[in-house]
Amino acid sequence: MNTQGKNAPAIVVSVLLILIALLVGALGRESGLLVAFVIPGLLVLLAVLTPISLLMAQQWEKAVVLRFGKLHAIEGPGLFVIVPFVDQVSNWIDQRIQVTGFNAEQALTKDTVPANVDAILFWQVHNPERAALEITDYRDAILRVAQTSLREMIGSSLLSALLSDRKVADKLLTDEIGRKTADWGVSAISVEIRDVAIPVQLQDAMSRQAQAEREKMARVILGSAEEEIAQKFLDAANIYSKNPAALQLRAMNIIYETTKERGTTILIPTSMVDSMNAGGILGYASAAGKAPEEAATGNDKPVKNAA
Repeated sequence: MNTQGKNAPAIVVSVLLILIALLVGALGRESGLLVAFVIPGLLVLLAVLTPISLLMAQQWEKAVVLRFGKLHAIEGPGLFVIVPFVDQVSNWIDQRIQVTGFNAEQALTKDTVPANVDAILFWQVHNPERAALEITDYRDAILRVAQTSLREMIGSSLLSALLSDRKVADKLLTDEIGRKTADWGVSAISVEIRDVAIPVQLQDAMSRQAQAEREKMARVILGSAEEEIAQKFLDAANIYSKNPAALQLRAMNIIYETTKERGTTILIPTSMVDSMNAGGILGYASAAGKAPEEAATGNDKPVKNAA
């Protein structure tokens, strides 16, 4: 860790003390041995000891101070003083939120599918004392715990759930990692799974499966539509069978719709004309604005549109 910023004030003080010692030595040459040598020597000694006794912690830092090998204090942020050769700063703890990336390669899911999973962990030291004294290297330990927890989660999850329910997997990983690191004074804030990769052959198989499922659904929807159409036709047939007049009106409407667009010749058998009631046809045609001669009469006589 860079200590330049931590010792910057002490270096400035040391330089000032040395300058004062030189000034006192120059002015005290004629005042005696005490002023000329002893006081400047003490100032120089103080200047040498200042960089190792006056330290500074940043706003986000905590310093773990040991005195004769035992925990003495947790210092910071700001300036603090330690006793040289008696006190020792064993750790500088960064209490900002940290980000650690980790992954699991070729981990088998619950349905025995190999998967490569990449994730990131957001964590923070909430207890500097425990982080410094309970574990040798908490950063490396957090990485190992995250990888192990990720593999355990993959092994207990189906591939489909892992692909579709990432929020649930993130929550499970956060709780599991946080439970394991709590004794070290470290809190797991959140875990985010960035990518889940599966073999190319399996991707092709899943793509074909999804395509087959969509085709199956399309066929089911088409069959349902055909069934509804058939039911509608059946309902219409029941209505026509109970009310012949409705069937005649429908037949005449079909003839009218067929001939209204452009000139068309339609041959209608005499039996059909008799069954449809020719008088009714003439009345329907007159109501529609057609000339009486446009209606079909007689034995297979053509009906021509006036257009």
